[in-house]
Amino acid sequence: MGHQRAPAGPPVWVVCREMIPAGSVFAFLAEHRRVLFPPEAFADMYAPVNGRPSVPPDLLATVVVLQALHGLSDEEAAGALRFDLRWKAACGLGLYDRGFDPSLLTYFRRRLAHSSDPDRIFGIVRTVVKQTGVLTGRTRRALDSAVLLDAVATQDTITQLIAAIRRVACQVPGASALVAAHCHAHDYAEPGKPKIAWDDEEAKNALVSGLVTDALTLLDRLSGQDLDEHAEYAVGLLALIAGQDVEPADTSDGSDGRWRIARRTAPDRIISTVDPEARHIHKSGQQREDGYKAHLAVEPETGLFTAVALRIGAGAANHEATVAPALLAHEQGGALQILADAAYAASGLRAALTTAGHRLLIKPPALKPAVPGGFTLDDFIIDTSIGTVTCPAGHTAPLAAQGGRYRQRRATFTGLCAACPLRDRCTTTAATGRVVTIRPHHDLQAAARHQAATDPAWQDDYRRWRPMVERAVAWLVARGNRRLRYRGTHANDRWLHHRAAALNLRRLINLGLTHINGIWALVPITA
Repeated sequence: MGHQRAPAGPPVWVVCREMIPAGSVFAFLAEHRRVLFPPEAFADMYAPVNGRPSVPPDLLATVVVLQALHGLSDEEAAGALRFDLRWKAACGLGLYDRGFDPSLLTYFRRRLAHSSDPDRIFGIVRTVVKQTGVLTGRTRRALDSAVLLDAVATQDTITQLIAAIRRVACQVPGASALVAAHCHAHDYAEPGKPKIAWDDEEAKNALVSGLVTDALTLLDRLSGQDLDEHAEYAVGLLALIAGQDVEPADTSDGSDGRWRIARRTAPDRIISTVDPEARHIHKSGQQREDGYKAHLAVEPETGLFTAVALRIGAGAANHEATVAPALLAHEQGGALQILADAAYAASGLRAALTTAGHRLLIKPPALKPAVPGGFTLDDFIIDTSIGTVTCPAGHTAPLAAQGGRYRQRRATFTGLCAACPLRDRCTTTAATGRVVTIRPHHDLQAAARHQAATDPAWQDDYRRWRPMVERAVAWLVARGNRRLRYRGTHANDRWLHHRAAALNLRRLINLGLTHINGIWALVPITA
């Protein structure tokens, strides 16, 4: 592990203290860096024997925090450490210290990623939060997600096919010879697009057919081979790319080699072979972006992040309601008041949080009537205990037993709708009758909708505290930090934790964070 080095030249914090803004993150780290990031906190990341002296981990951790706080690249952070007096003071350097090479930040992040606790910097700051008691008695937690833009360009189908074949040729032993011998739709030694008349549909369709045929031929030639991890990943990626965007051409089943770009979008579609985990995200009907989702748990009064997670931006396993329990898993101290928008209104999550004893201020999604301006599900009297549904006209139908993928129950008003005076407000299928479908936890969801619509205390708390999470999101993405710098979920998740740790530390400093008699405490700042 690195050793503390003597400053080169006069210590900046000593000779330039008056120039460093009091109460700033720089001044705080200059005084408390070694206490905040003690050497033993990083001891497991380094060999126990002394080798060539390296940069001490507390210095690297300090630079990582400042880098995440200011949204800098490795080169920019290393430059700031060399030329910016504030950075030198915060890191305990001398006036003539030249800092270190930017590659050391890459090595340090790699050590963190492969350690037993990759998010230890966030954990260290969370321990400080706990020791100050700033969250004691503050039992509200606001959940939200934010789209973070990926670091790569979105690729079209043709570009992805060519890139995937080139990747297999590069990473799979013997594949380059197979590509040269059997793949002729494009010169795969060239990374660019083929030179064709792109406004000629026949030429474009012929190119797509040729590229897909080459991909399938290559996959067939490689099937059954014993491959290492990287080669197997490249082959699997090619298989996904070859099938996600194409379909057989008209009057073809694909066996004759005729393909076209499909007139639909595949679920969980890969948008780039450079970063195969980036996704096209529909955050709302108007917001459509490419990247990842940052999932956040925030204490709304202080704006402190209590938990964060970065996930792929598509798929049920990465939905807000699926990730939410993990964000609350570390909470200790009893029942919480959970505030969230309709993205977290899934019945399973609501049931789990209710069972855990939390008070929920989760906005229910609006019900859509079967007929515009007509009746919604809440206009029917649904008694799940005896299994009946009564419509607004007073007709009653039995609820069938649960069935299907979603364990739904249905009530069908066969023969009761044709002559009903309320039919035009209820259904467009008078012959077969209105069908009412409910899912598990219907009573819980109905009660939540009723409370949100009629309870003034619920409405006041939601309107007061739920919007505060937007402040934390704004802090998170400020200074250009909506655009990610890394590829892949793991690297970007580490960055998100470092960013949240830096923001939490800045917030604590603004609240008066100091270290007194070996304990972190908040001392109110007086003018």
